[in-house]
Amino acid sequence: MLKDQDRIFTNIYGMHERTLKGAMARGHWDGTANIIKKGRDWIVDEMKASGLRGRGGAGFPTGLKWSFMPKESDGRPSYLVINADESEPGTCKDREIMRHDPHTLIEGALIASFAMGAHACYIYIRGEYIREKEALQNAINEAYDAGLLGKNAAKSGWDFDLYLHHGAGAYICGEETALIESLEGKKGMPRMKPPFPAGAGLYGCPTTVNNVESIAVVPTILRRGASWFSSFGRPNNVGTKLFAISGHVNNPCVVEESMSITFEELIEKHCGGIRGGWDNLKAVIPGGSSVPVVRGEKMREAIMDFDYLRGELGSGLGTAAVIVMDQSTDIIKAIWRLSKFYKHESCGQCTPCREGTGWMMRVMERLVQGNASVEEIDMLFSVTKQVEGHTICALGDAAAWPIQGLIRNFRDEIEDRIKHKRSIAAE
Repeated sequence: MLKDQDRIFTNIYGMHERTLKGAMARGHWDGTANIIKKGRDWIVDEMKASGLRGRGGAGFPTGLKWSFMPKESDGRPSYLVINADESEPGTCKDREIMRHDPHTLIEGALIASFAMGAHACYIYIRGEYIREKEALQNAINEAYDAGLLGKNAAKSGWDFDLYLHHGAGAYICGEETALIESLEGKKGMPRMKPPFPAGAGLYGCPTTVNNVESIAVVPTILRRGASWFSSFGRPNNVGTKLFAISGHVNNPCVVEESMSITFEELIEKHCGGIRGGWDNLKAVIPGGSSVPVVRGEKMREAIMDFDYLRGELGSGLGTAAVIVMDQSTDIIKAIWRLSKFYKHESCGQCTPCREGTGWMMRVMERLVQGNASVEEIDMLFSVTKQVEGHTICALGDAAAWPIQGLIRNFRDEIEDRIKHKRSIAAE
């Protein structure tokens, strides 16, 4: 279990002041100029050594991503864009950072932007996050007033401006290239890759898009050292991580824990156990709504990190938004509700996703009622395979995976419902 002195987010519950004064009292903005004076290469190498993998869901190594940015400018400016469009159902970790610990993000933005040669950074915040935007903007204003942003930011010799941009609440704008399109004032639709954002991103300039949590942990990693951060968790799955546990637990919460903690320890220590006890656990979605659902009995011993959940359970850590469902859950209806969400949020640019999400939702609707034939289960599975991997962005995969998880793990329930409906009709 993570000790208190090892927590990066010391105000995640808003118990202390979120002001600049409060943040400094907790050790933030401490020697920021000294970190920057060590140079771009040192920062990128240290981030690589720390083993930090992106906290937005894909888990791509952060230091490696930064190293793709051009070392020398060809005349175009470089940009850092922070993805605060936290729209994945079940995910609510970044909002706690922006609401209660915003200076971790602002300091991280300065250091990360310097490491990539960017004099400007844009934070793209989700449309529904009204209070979070206010808290973050207040913190940015404080940092400007204190000389931590702007010309010669934090006396580091680096000029740096930070802008907060409010989205309009579209899930698709959480995809990095759709986010860039939206930031430019266009429709939030994903771009074809290549070119990747590091080559041509915002306004056609070199750009890196990172998740809020990925950037907010940077200053603490550089202060305490890469080896400190990589001492938590299993190899290739290191560091501390914010877990957002919701659903049928006694105390739903957002908590910072060590990577590779077991599911059982996470639930027992922080959530007061499963509602109605462990025998009442039916299913868990371990990483936000787009990763496949897992049967409850398989989750108890599960290790909460990228590689275990993908390799052993065919699911994923995603954003570590753990959705717990007990025996009272109608699992088919729960997955139908997710397919309805993805149908609504598809931007319609790719035919498989535009047509497939509606098709999958309508079949799921019939499965919920039992108005289908058993053969349609396999047909639905084959349609998810035709959507998955055939779209520009990952929304097609996100729509397909929950249904695949349902069919793989709860096929018996779907068949029982169809047979039950048939037997009623026969009477």
